[in-house]
Amino acid sequence: MISNTEVIRCGWVGNDPLYIKYHDDEWGTEVTDDKTMFEFLVLESAQAGLSWITILRKREGYKKAFAGFDAEKVAKFTDKDVERLINDEGIVRNKLKVKATISNARLFLDVQKEFGSFCNYMKSFLPEGKPIINHWKTLAEVPASTPLSDAISKDMKKRGFKFFGTTICYAHLQAVGYVNDHLTDCICRTGKK
Repeated sequence: MISNTEVIRCGWVGNDPLYIKYHDDEWGTEVTDDKTMFEFLVLESAQAGLSWITILRKREGYKKAFAGFDAEKVAKFTDKDVERLINDEGIVRNKLKVKATISNARLFLDVQKEFGSFCNYMKSFLPEGKPIINHWKTLAEVPASTPLSDAISKDMKKRGFKFFGTTICYAHLQAVGYVNDHLTDCICRTGKK
């Protein structure tokens, strides 16, 4: 993690050490493995209607509750697991979101089989399969969704995924580095670490 002394970061980061570490070490870094991709899918879906910092603070709880983000194990969860999870204080205890996470894990595995990996599926929507690098100067310029997130979320909805609308999809693309929205003067873009 980079120190906070005279460092310019994306404006949403603030001073929370957890946010700073997430921004500096993860956000916008291209994800190339499906386990991490599934982790972000679980976390982003849980975030629907909540702040991202709330989910970051519960990340370890999610890791424990959802088998270390092992999609194959989560896909085998039963109604008994749902009841256990909605009583787990380490996660957002929303029955619909818990059930959706289990269902999404099954669908995630289906997509893996079809495309070879979930990362391949996501990249199939990107121009030439490569991350998009935007050049926003201010937070006001950064969109909440784009035609790309519309298309991916529409396709995922058609496949049965839940809690993954276009705004959540765009946040997911930013988080996994398939869209780089670090502001142009951010240390993650300028290298002034």
